[in-house]
Amino acid sequence: MTDWSLSFAPLWPWPWIEALAAAAAVALALTLWRRPGAFPLRALVAALLLLALLDPNWQREDRKPLKDVVAIVVDRSAGNRLGNREQQTDAAKAALEKQLAQLDNVETRVVETRRDDPENKGTQLFGALQKALGDTPPERVGGAILITDGIVHDAPASAAALGFRAPLHVLVTGHEGERDRRLELIEAPRFGIVGKAQTIRARVLDSDPGSASATLTIKRDGLPLAAMSAPIGVVIDIPAPIDHAGANIFELEVDSVPNALTRLDARAATTIQGVRDKLRVLLVSGEPNPGERMWRNLLKSDANVDLIHFTILRPPDRTTDTAPNNELSLIAFPVADLFDRKIRDFDLIVFDRYARQATLPSVYFDNIVNYVRNGGALLLAAGPEFATPEGLANTSIGDIAPARPTGDDFEGPFKAAISPDGARHPITRALPGGETDPPAWGRWFRGVGAQATAGTTVMQRPDGAPLLQVAHVGKGRVALLLTDQMWLWARGYDGGGPHLELLRRLAHWLMKEPELEEEALRLIAHERRLVIERQSLTDAAPQVRLVGPDGRAQDVQLAPAEPGLARATVSVDTDGLYRAEDADRFALANVGPDNPIALRDVLSTTEKLRPLAEATGGGVFRLARGAADDVALPRFAPVHESPVYAGPEFAGLKRAGASVLVGVVRSPLAADLVGLVVLLGALVGMWLWEGRRSSRQSQSAVGSRQ
Repeated sequence: MTDWSLSFAPLWPWPWIEALAAAAAVALALTLWRRPGAFPLRALVAALLLLALLDPNWQREDRKPLKDVVAIVVDRSAGNRLGNREQQTDAAKAALEKQLAQLDNVETRVVETRRDDPENKGTQLFGALQKALGDTPPERVGGAILITDGIVHDAPASAAALGFRAPLHVLVTGHEGERDRRLELIEAPRFGIVGKAQTIRARVLDSDPGSASATLTIKRDGLPLAAMSAPIGVVIDIPAPIDHAGANIFELEVDSVPNALTRLDARAATTIQGVRDKLRVLLVSGEPNPGERMWRNLLKSDANVDLIHFTILRPPDRTTDTAPNNELSLIAFPVADLFDRKIRDFDLIVFDRYARQATLPSVYFDNIVNYVRNGGALLLAAGPEFATPEGLANTSIGDIAPARPTGDDFEGPFKAAISPDGARHPITRALPGGETDPPAWGRWFRGVGAQATAGTTVMQRPDGAPLLQVAHVGKGRVALLLTDQMWLWARGYDGGGPHLELLRRLAHWLMKEPELEEEALRLIAHERRLVIERQSLTDAAPQVRLVGPDGRAQDVQLAPAEPGLARATVSVDTDGLYRAEDADRFALANVGPDNPIALRDVLSTTEKLRPLAEATGGGVFRLARGAADDVALPRFAPVHESPVYAGPEFAGLKRAGASVLVGVVRSPLAADLVGLVVLLGALVGMWLWEGRRSSRQSQSAVGSRQ
């Protein structure tokens, strides 16, 4: 493409030329007053002189035409993947690229939005459009085409904010007259006190104005909790009792309607972290001993522990001491309150080297056994008294203790070791210092001889005899520590040991903290990845089934990660509640936000983007006509600039006409030989004409005098 034009390259600075032009104008004005006949020729010569100083050039520009840039933005949000919208989107994209490829003056740029929405911003089409045209001058833009369901969350307020003057066309997926019933979370707490109820606020919305109410089902950790009637469009309060510490996952689901577009927005999930308000611990020491201070310091160091501690200095039935009881005790031992009326108020009961000593009647031991079977936690820290006739093994507590004394107590230095099962148990797995053989911690000097009868041995003596035995009893748990030497670790003797970490894990296991379960299936969400973890006392690497929010399932093979743990990581692309399950257990995890913006409004529409499209001269077209799934695109063609670029079956693209300069050729008109000849000819002609005219005037004057 070639353009011709006239350009100037002044030989003098403009102020000089302007001054010369002003002087010439004054001189020509005087000429017009004094000698009007000489004015035309003098004006011509002045003009030629000024033109020569401007150095006119005849300029030829060689330009290469540039293609008009047309952006195609493809909506890959969760809303535009419902039903058969993704298939419609792919078909429209392929057909559109084929149409535009047949236009020789169009450069197509395709950009797709992210499939995930980690920041819960919804469908961001115009941000993607700016990315596609970020390096394109506005004058090169021939138009933009959006393939979407019509639900966009970053649409600009006006066409001017688009940054270009070209048509915006919208191709809408989905069908007219779609039906949907959805659940919207209004408010959901993040934390709750164990044993108390929180409140979740939600609302059911229905596209059918004739619907009055719906049935709402509530589950906690995958198990049915309640069902209630929910009026359509009314915010309701849903009680959410916090059952345990850690993640409490609540699922809300509204009943379905005929021909519903999707069930994804009919479900909502939220996780409430259960925290304990105060851990009430009862510590009963049978007699003053070096380990008593260790237990007390350990429990008092945690501000979340409410500790009640009693030490039995003298049994009530002791008769050899004639001193009154009220002079020997700080307070009376309230056995009835502690072990009868208020026993269920405690989260953990600890007996530290306790023997009956006739302090507790048998009925109270029965109460403790019932307390454990109904969900309580009991820790027995035993010494030599455990095997005596007065020891706890010879009470009803012995029926739930996970080991029976054998009477062969061990005396002598030894190092406690982690048992094979203990290497896989969360209480002792990777316990600091236990990774070496022998372990890198201090020695003990006494172990209570016992034979394991239930549960799991997690620590043992070098000869294999149990040192720490844990067991499930009914709904509760029991732990038996078969040594009274733990305090040596606390004092740092022989290098000490990890007593704080061990006892912390032991106490949390007794109180059923989820992360310390020895048999557990866990599902952990990290952005778009799910980590499936199977905790077990075996080294098996099982297969787990993973079910997505859309009901699709896949089998996932776990691989051994560390002793007692098998793990696998799965990438997912759909927000919602996922369920991992094996033969005995299941786990839940929510991917993405609790109430994703992309699923708050899923009915496709042509109206939300119509004002913006029409403001640019573009149009909005529904791809599927009627109930058919086949897409029908308008005919795209380039047109010259116009206020309207769309018709019923036509979508125009602006001919931008942009080009790039590839070469310039200038031909001087005054600075060459031809220009010089013309200028000199004009000067000589003016001089000759002026001379002849003066001669004639002189002859006329002489003749008139004669």
